[in-house]
Amino acid sequence: MNILTAAIPLKENELREALKYYQEEGKLQNHIHMYSLLKSMITHIGSTDSVLRDQLIYSSFCQLSLDNQIEHGLYIELAEYCVSKAFMFQGIGECGTDTVFTRSFSTLLLALILYKDNKEDFLPQSMVDKIKESMILYINAEKDLRGYVPNKGWAHSIAHASDVFDELAKNNKIGRESAIDLLKSLWNKIYVHQSVYVHDEDERIITAVIQLVHNGLIVEVAELIRNMPSKLQELKEQLDEENYRYLYANCKGFLKSFHYTIKESEGLLILQKEIDSCLEEI
Repeated sequence: MNILTAAIPLKENELREALKYYQEEGKLQNHIHMYSLLKSMITHIGSTDSVLRDQLIYSSFCQLSLDNQIEHGLYIELAEYCVSKAFMFQGIGECGTDTVFTRSFSTLLLALILYKDNKEDFLPQSMVDKIKESMILYINAEKDLRGYVPNKGWAHSIAHASDVFDELAKNNKIGRESAIDLLKSLWNKIYVHQSVYVHDEDERIITAVIQLVHNGLIVEVAELIRNMPSKLQELKEQLDEENYRYLYANCKGFLKSFHYTIKESEGLLILQKEIDSCLEEI
């Protein structure tokens, strides 16, 4: 039986009060059951109220996890919710709508679940595979690249997705071929031409890429850097001037951030040289 499916969620105002109490007192109110609370938190994970979504729901997921208050089986159920059409894929392909908050914070919760699994090893191989495949489908299809949304807070879809890729890269159930699949999908999100990343998305992508390098993909990353000039030239012929400038700014900004991040890493000298050559060529 799926415990959370059977649980009755709280109303939004009830959830708000329950989470405030938990954060202030470090315990649940006597009349609030954990299953009902978790069902309510996942139900309202995409709220447009940034205080409820970010400061109460997500922060409480983190604290409950830190306090070991969530059973392993419940993490698996939460992961199933996250990868479903109603959550990670709700409104996928839309841009500028509020569904981005449900998608983005569903992925952020997955990052938390994987972080926990990387410490305690409870997710089945099948679930990790499902998360990996879902994340590749998701990041390829996500069109809403907004970072901070006025009056509604952080959407940050690409940053949150990158956090999941980082945790997947650290997971011992991810093999080499899966890691290569993750790298290719994440790398494609550098080639964005609709807008310029301005909320540190490049840094979050780089964190995941570096983890994949540490997993043994340094040659693959070097090749992707080496191919960037030709890829840019190919895309330049397909885009108008404004969109190409967005693309160019994203690629150049990524390379500079990447170079700065690894400048003290002697073992990554090959990547530093590839970045230098790429920057000179573009």
